[in-house]
Amino acid sequence: MYKMLGIYLQASCIISFFFSVIISVLWSFTEPILVLLHQDPEISRAAAVYMKYLIPGLFAYGFLQNILRFLQTQSIVIPLVVFSVVPLGIHFGIVYSLVNKTSLGYKGAPMAASVSIWISFLLLALYVLFANKFQNTWTGFSFESFSYIIRNSKLALPSAAMICLEVWAFEILVVLAGLMPNSEISTSLVAICVNTEAIAFMITIGLSAATSTRVSNELGAGNPNQAKHAMVVTLKLSILLAVAVVVSLYLGHDIWAGFFSDSHSINKKFAEMTPLLIPSIAVDAIQGVLSGAVRGCGWQRVTVLANLGAFYFIGMPIAIVLGFKFHLYVK
Repeated sequence: MYKMLGIYLQASCIISFFFSVIISVLWSFTEPILVLLHQDPEISRAAAVYMKYLIPGLFAYGFLQNILRFLQTQSIVIPLVVFSVVPLGIHFGIVYSLVNKTSLGYKGAPMAASVSIWISFLLLALYVLFANKFQNTWTGFSFESFSYIIRNSKLALPSAAMICLEVWAFEILVVLAGLMPNSEISTSLVAICVNTEAIAFMITIGLSAATSTRVSNELGAGNPNQAKHAMVVTLKLSILLAVAVVVSLYLGHDIWAGFFSDSHSINKKFAEMTPLLIPSIAVDAIQGVLSGAVRGCGWQRVTVLANLGAFYFIGMPIAIVLGFKFHLYVK
């Protein structure tokens, strides 16, 4: 029975590889796609180059996420922290060297990201292959995994759609910013906001994964009350951390914006955006944990419909009307 974890891991990696190929092909046509969406040609060209160097890391990222879930399901946490901190430390050196010490310039950033993701994946893969604690859950590569691809896909695709619908909604905002007057500043400003939201959401993602794992494990063990308790505890922790993040952002928004741009006008506009960004981060912290609980219950399809309605039938039309009709633009 325990060996099925390894089988599911392999099936998930096969699925990830398949979709990574599809996404990499789409990324290869980044420039014509962005131009088709009426984005600035120069920005489109730069984005295409950036995505080109990020493609190798895409495959490693898919494999890495599967191994992370494999370990989280077994409540193995400390090695995840260790094998995340080490590549992160290496990444700082790689990205600084490639961007500042070579002729690559900004192209060094995605290249460094790809290298760092591969390092992280290889470290965790070697850990799984050679650690004795996985002798029951990892019994080696097996062709049996191919027979579980369809079964895994039925659960994985709704889960992916649930996350993608939310992430894509924020990325669409960047595309819309490219259609606004003074698109370079608008795009930069929205990109800073989206990245700020994404970085804050990293905390929520970790708590969401913990919630999903605990809820699914407790429900599988027939302990619904413990599953509910795990969700409530994680939700309280998420709210507490969200408060810390938004307070830090409110007090230090000038310093934070300075990490992204040295333009005084962009930093000033970001300061005006901060009060609007703070509620979004706070609510997202709650939503992320609830999404994790939903995944743990196996209700992914419900969340897909909720995200589709909230982001695309309500949020996006409001953003378009306020931005273009009422000329609020990036606000």
